[in-house]
Amino acid sequence: MAQQRVYLVIMDETPEAQNALRFAARRAARTNGAVHILALIPPQEFVAFGGVQATIEQEARDRAEVLATTAAGGLAAESGLMPTITVQQGDGPQVVRDFLKAHPEVSALVLGAAAEGGPGQLVAHFAAHAGQLPCVLMIVPGAADESRIDAVS
Repeated sequence: MAQQRVYLVIMDETPEAQNALRFAARRAARTNGAVHILALIPPQEFVAFGGVQATIEQEARDRAEVLATTAAGGLAAESGLMPTITVQQGDGPQVVRDFLKAHPEVSALVLGAAAEGGPGQLVAHFAAHAGQLPCVLMIVPGAADESRIDAVS
């Protein structure tokens, strides 16, 4: 029996992350696969007062969890798939690399590129190091509308 395909999507508040999630969900539905959402919490600047630092970190975690849960709910409503959600704090590229090492079941890393300006930190990083990844890298263009994403996924 073949292993289930797992599509890892890095979730943030950008439209390109939504495009990546749409693409991954449609691919997973068509291939009898699964979606895993990884919400990243950027490292917080150090604050000298421990209580303030803890509050800032908890608020960032809460925002990331709400974002991922909202995205998961939308995905479940549209495709019937219920993704797995992980929230982690740290440097984006390093967190993703560590996640991929710990989760060999991930078949594809699905990222969304920004429609304007640079493609984004994660896209630029992983495109430059795609040959070193343990899985396929899929980049969804930010300029692609829903009908185009649906047509190719």
